[in-house]
Amino acid sequence: MKRRDFLKSVSGLAAGAMVPAPAIWSPAKADARSETLLVVTESGPNNLDIHGVGTNRPGYEASWNCYDRLITHETKTLPDGTLSYDRDKFKPELAEDMTIGDMSVTFKLKKNAKFHDGTPVTAGDVKWSLDRSVSVGGFPTVQMRAGSLVNKEQFVVVDDSTVRIDFAKKDRLTVPDLAVIVPGIYNSGLLKKNATEKDPWALDYTKSNTAGSGAYKVTSWKPGVETVYERHEGWVGGKMPQLKKVIWRTIPSQGNRRALMERGDADISFDLSSKDTSEMKKEPKLVIISNPIGNGMYSVELNVKNPPFDNLKVRQAVAYALPYQKIMDAAMFGLANPLFGGPSNKVADIAWPARSGYTTDMDKAKALMAESGVSGIDTTVSFDLGAGDICEPIAVLVQESLGQIGIKTTINKVPGANWRSEMAKKSMPLMVNFFSGWLDYPEYFFFWCYSGQNAIFNTPSYVNADMDTLIDGARAAAAVGDKEKYARDVEGFISKAYDEAPRIPLFQPFLNVATQKNISGYVYWFHRQLDYRSIVKG
Repeated sequence: MKRRDFLKSVSGLAAGAMVPAPAIWSPAKADARSETLLVVTESGPNNLDIHGVGTNRPGYEASWNCYDRLITHETKTLPDGTLSYDRDKFKPELAEDMTIGDMSVTFKLKKNAKFHDGTPVTAGDVKWSLDRSVSVGGFPTVQMRAGSLVNKEQFVVVDDSTVRIDFAKKDRLTVPDLAVIVPGIYNSGLLKKNATEKDPWALDYTKSNTAGSGAYKVTSWKPGVETVYERHEGWVGGKMPQLKKVIWRTIPSQGNRRALMERGDADISFDLSSKDTSEMKKEPKLVIISNPIGNGMYSVELNVKNPPFDNLKVRQAVAYALPYQKIMDAAMFGLANPLFGGPSNKVADIAWPARSGYTTDMDKAKALMAESGVSGIDTTVSFDLGAGDICEPIAVLVQESLGQIGIKTTINKVPGANWRSEMAKKSMPLMVNFFSGWLDYPEYFFFWCYSGQNAIFNTPSYVNADMDTLIDGARAAAAVGDKEKYARDVEGFISKAYDEAPRIPLFQPFLNVATQKNISGYVYWFHRQLDYRSIVKG
């Protein structure tokens, strides 16, 4: 299959505070840095391997740039001229050919692909890596399950350069799921040498070492301080990147990051606060890019397995008590799409994320509290301190508003490094939280956040058999192209979720990035991290 045919076949499917002196950063302006990118962000990776336990989102960036997948997405130009991945179009990465059958897909590998240590990439490495993805447990294994990739027997070595993936069932999410970060291809020979009986997949080794064939390899990692990447000169997964080196520094202070950018001492500042973004957009010094985060929302989430939020009327009372517009103004400075104030909680189309029918109505909230028969509530409202610029003002406003309907709350600030593990306990009664789904389909969001598997991102522990029927029905309908049933089930599960209110939508945020004017090629990706491969420094 030629590349053109391939595309056609799938197109429808802490240290920073110690750096005040400009002299430390002055090389950013020098000619010697024309092929070196300096990135500054609030936090860096806690693990270089997305398969690791508790890997944070910055860790996803390391996996994305250091490991190849069989396929990846094409890019497209948005109406505002910025670049984004194209959800519906794919292109080869490690594969040079893909053939989709009725119940399987077969990949032919690029014969000149090599890992960072020069070892050839084989079909055996692909199978071992996919086996790893479905076996390590936790988030990676559930992510594979989202595309009905569930057991090792689905991954078959045909010959040294050919691998077949058998479908567990018809599922339109299977092929897209092969293009997310999790199914990266690892150097199985190297990792087997570093495996132990207690660690058969060498997760301890890959926590601090990269073992891929991707465009970059990590050559230095100082957690909480700096990550340094160098280009893999033997990369064949795409066009050779312009950048030979990427230095990613952790600068916890927003003010310091902004000052470094405005002085020209850093090239990119990623994941900017809405406040800084709104102010920096008024000045001509930098290029500011803001993209709505696809399939994402901030919400107030209520633990429905325990009192008092197991009571539907209490949850609905909270939904009507929230000061939505004040939250938008205080936390987002206009850089978000509202997800409240719709015509009704019964939605009439499949657009997602959708507005709920909730608005601020304190009288209605008080009436619902009276109907609930619940009083004397004293609870906590928790949030991720790593996203404190957004979550803290929301938590304060939630605390003030709920106090007006007889719900007393204490604010619980959870350190960013602990947030994922605290979420996993599912013990926080009330929280401000954010989730975005990599695969930009509503049924994927609901698979993670509302289904009876009660995955980590189903923080309310909401389990409902009728909801599962709707989610499964939508997935089944999408697989066979039954648009009418798909629309009916999607509208059904959105409406049910909004009416029962285990999580109350607030807004869809934007991902904000600042670059120097000589930087081009930034692409918005579903994983909300930087892809160094496309970035060009003039």
